[in-house]
Amino acid sequence: MAKYGKKAAAKVKKAMHERKQGTLKSGRSGKKVKSRKQAIAIGLSEARRAGGKVPRKKK
Repeated sequence: MAKYGKKAAAKVKKAMHERKQGTLKSGRSGKKVKSRKQAIAIGLSEARRAGGKVPRKKK
């Protein structure tokens, strides 16, 4: 079985694209995101909120 759904892949792709263009901003502070890992995390959390197939956060 696939770990992530199509919606998750699309959201991460969109976040990575925004990061490359320099328009991706983090949640509360609103600072520009430069980190690749952070862009992926933002994409996955958006997918979670949209009801996509994404594994739970590790705590």
